[in-house]
Amino acid sequence: MTVFFTAVVIFDGWLDGSLTASVADDRAVQGTVFCVLISLLAIPAQLELSKLAAAKKLKIFIPVSIIASILFATSRYWQQFTIIQPETYLIFLSAFVLLALLLYQYIYYGTSGVVANCGASYFSILYLGLLSSFCVSMRLEFGLWLLLMFVFVVKSADIGAYAIGSLFGKHKFSPKISPSKSWEGMGGAVGAAMIVAVGFALSCDIMVWWSAVIFGVCFAFIGQIGDLVESMMKRDAEQKDSANNVPGFGGILDIIDSTLVAAPFAYLFFIFTK
Repeated sequence: MTVFFTAVVIFDGWLDGSLTASVADDRAVQGTVFCVLISLLAIPAQLELSKLAAAKKLKIFIPVSIIASILFATSRYWQQFTIIQPETYLIFLSAFVLLALLLYQYIYYGTSGVVANCGASYFSILYLGLLSSFCVSMRLEFGLWLLLMFVFVVKSADIGAYAIGSLFGKHKFSPKISPSKSWEGMGGAVGAAMIVAVGFALSCDIMVWWSAVIFGVCFAFIGQIGDLVESMMKRDAEQKDSANNVPGFGGILDIIDSTLVAAPFAYLFFIFTK
């Protein structure tokens, strides 16, 4: 998966000219392949989230939620084709999505569970769509290397937390939500994230080393919080994993959960440091 994701992002940069620092090579439209990947991931992710919601007798309106998630996630991409301001796009999209959910509720379920069903559906759209949009924004505004740095740092923190926590974990980090997480594992997450962040920063000339250290420490913690967010939903639904589609991981949600919550914070970090 790591090789595939990296290959897709680099191929995307090669196609639109952003792989190199030369502005002359840049195409007018950027990030097409990456947006297609994000859109494809939204489909199984919504299906998995709907199963978690169904365990609590909540209905997520899959047709509306998938389309709306993709429109939210790729909002920055479509702005390359129009003069509509980002704020205007998001405001009208939010309003029309809400109306679409209410219409779907009326047609298929009438007055049964209006707030619960529409609320669960809207939550799924914002969780998967709005948070994903920051990954697309990073790709288009800061380039593919910063995006790769962000993803690799967060996922390396996951690996470090699992490896060190499995070997030495004794002190529980969040026993109510995820009893397997430990402070020792968090130390492993921080160490792995810092090493990867400094490696990316120096090899790709992204930022000075001490900024990379701060980035690694911060996003080791934020990534683990993102993992706990999904763990709350799974524990509420009494499910160990969001699905069993990915051997060794569970589902798509179990893979992208840490990056979803960390994405807006990474976008802010790059705004203030670039």
